[in-house]
Amino acid sequence: MSKTEILEELPKLTPEERQEIRVKLAELDRNEWLDSDDPLSDKEKALLEARLDDLEKHPEKPIPWAEAEEQLKARYGE
Repeated sequence: MSKTEILEELPKLTPEERQEIRVKLAELDRNEWLDSDDPLSDKEKALLEARLDDLEKHPEKPIPWAEAEEQLKARYGE
């Protein structure tokens, strides 16, 4: 199957099938494509990693988005 044929078939796939393809492409590229033109600074990446670590250590801490959004609106307005 040629690249052109593959590209023509992609719109016919279900969302689940397209997700499988995304995962496979990421595996083949060793997830490098996810970082191209990365807009995050090293400091921002470190902050995200720290927050993810905290989440893993304290899974009881997260709140639903609706609640977080409500708190943000109350604090900063709409």
